Amino acid sequence: MTTTTAPSPAPVSTSTRYEQRLARYVAAMRNEKPDMVPIRPFVAEFTAKYAGMDCQQVTQDFRLAFDAAIRCAADFDWDAVVANMVYVWGMIPQVIGSRYLAVPGVGLERDTGFQYLEPAEDGAWMRADEYDALIDDPTGYVMNVWMPRVSRYMVSPGETNTVQNNLAWLKGGMSVMQYFTAFGGQIERLREECGTVSAIAGILKAPFDIIADKFRGYLGLTMDLFERPEKVMAAVKAMMPHMLHIALSTADPAKQVPITIWMHRGCVPFISPKQFDEYFWPTLKPIIEEIWGHGHQTLFYAEGKWKHHWGRFRELPEGSIIYHCDRDDVFEAHAALGDRFAISGGIPNFLLSFGTPDQVREYCRKVIDVVAADGGYIMDAGAIMQNDTSIENIKAMTEFTREYGVY
Repeated sequence: MTTTTAPSPAPVSTSTRYEQRLARYVAAMRNEKPDMVPIRPFVAEFTAKYAGMDCQQVTQDFRLAFDAAIRCAADFDWDAVVANMVYVWGMIPQVIGSRYLAVPGVGLERDTGFQYLEPAEDGAWMRADEYDALIDDPTGYVMNVWMPRVSRYMVSPGETNTVQNNLAWLKGGMSVMQYFTAFGGQIERLREECGTVSAIAGILKAPFDIIADKFRGYLGLTMDLFERPEKVMAAVKAMMPHMLHIALSTADPAKQVPITIWMHRGCVPFISPKQFDEYFWPTLKPIIEEIWGHGHQTLFYAEGKWKHHWGRFRELPEGSIIYHCDRDDVFEAHAALGDRFAISGGIPNFLLSFGTPDQVREYCRKVIDVVAADGGYIMDAGAIMQNDTSIENIKAMTEFTREYGVY
């Protein structure tokens, strides 16, 4: 890497800047060497802080969240961002009466990020004796059992219908359509106003994580792995085609930006390596391979520590994933996986929140010198950046990477 400041580029049009950034981002994800290290920060509530808003504002009004993301993209020299990393629109859980999600200003302080409410073991949204219903008809189970149970307004089939039930379904459906159809315009704003790439397209979760996050809760699933393991395996297998369909139907038609899998409960210490090998990996690996067969990369957003499973990840086709490093050591991740897959992240969130700009620059220097030396690296924090992230430190990460990370 160069040790001198890169010369200021000549003025370019927004469309040219977009094409340059897209080429840079795609090259790095393909584990190639672009002209410079791409910067793709997953900034969530940080955007609110930077734009002078609080968490309640950007959660309750997605248009304000969109504006905050645009403000950051316009002011920072980033190659790609998520169109709205806050991603929960508070209207949806409110109109359906959600019991499992708390949003700023409704059950939380107005400047606290939204939170999932983990159920008690005896209050899981899916009961232990309901596996067969889920296995036989996952969609029917969600609609007829799970939705009425997680909603304060909806009723199950056979129960007396209410106006609240009808309005919850109607308003919930309208809100989901309003929100998700708005992303097309937001992505165009990023491109046309800022010359910034929309970083991801398509969403995926491991079938195992769906059971743990949405249905049985962590405690319930932990017990099920010992008390009814065959039911757990049958359930995660039943979820596989649904997860694949959602991923492919929401993917980038141009096959440039990746489908993202948010990886939650499959790592140590949540489950053991043996349980990972028996339940998590056999029902996720075929999905990733099928996605790759359709020409799409998958961004493994590996929240927590996943080094126990790096050997398994190497079983995937070369180039099929980008490994995002959160709590693992990014230098070890590069040594273990960098010959097969691109790496992103690895800048500690605590450093970006509580360190000094000089400390941030020094850490970025080490990452660029080692992890990014031959390409195949995207600059980002280890985890999604919330409103405790320092604006000055984000500036330091951005400016230093742009100056020092030139090939």
